[in-house]
Amino acid sequence: MKGSAVILEVEGIDAFYGLSHILFGVSLTVSKGEIVCLLGRNGAGKSTTMKSIMGLVPPAKGVVRFKGETVTCIKPYILARKGMGYVPDDRRVFADLTVDENLEIAEKRTPKGSRWNRDGVYGFFPPLKELKSRKGGLLSGGEQQMLTIARALMTDPDLLLLDEPTEGLAPLIVRMLEEQILKLKASGLTVLLAEQNQRVALNLSDRGYVIDNGAIRFHGTCRELRENEEIRKKYLLV
Repeated sequence: MKGSAVILEVEGIDAFYGLSHILFGVSLTVSKGEIVCLLGRNGAGKSTTMKSIMGLVPPAKGVVRFKGETVTCIKPYILARKGMGYVPDDRRVFADLTVDENLEIAEKRTPKGSRWNRDGVYGFFPPLKELKSRKGGLLSGGEQQMLTIARALMTDPDLLLLDEPTEGLAPLIVRMLEEQILKLKASGLTVLLAEQNQRVALNLSDRGYVIDNGAIRFHGTCRELRENEEIRKKYLLV
């Protein structure tokens, strides 16, 4: 997005799981107000990139900057306080806590107040209000995904990292999530979206990066990506 401030800058990061080298010089940027997608097949390095940004898999090399500040390898809870929200690919709701308790744990309490509170997220995801006394472990996959996104919103983020939000969900739930993610963008929230589902990612995003075998292979607008059949065939088709 021309003329907008860069909110996230990832520069040449390498990451490892034990001795396994997973990411190779990954670089990307996200500007304020954008939805940027990170596309790739299963195992391409999408989730590791998100975890490296969030400090869960600290990069062995390279730099992560958030709102102009170098935050490489900073602990996730500190990044959350700085305004980075994270929705993991495996949802990870607190199974023994109710929906309301899941949200209460994440609530950001500041003297100025938060843009997001429980009333706000219940308004955003009305089905959750009906389920607020139900334990997280008893929710359906779609309900758990709504709760995980709502819980991230309770931290009042400036940037939301969404890792595979539509994976394993019914088409009706996927469409509802697409609409809600676009509403988040309209509210001014910036989103980095890791997705395997090309249709969803390209419908939602302004720009896209394609990752394969832990390296960025393509970067461009979603229109450029749609028109580049060679890239899509080589790196995205299963």
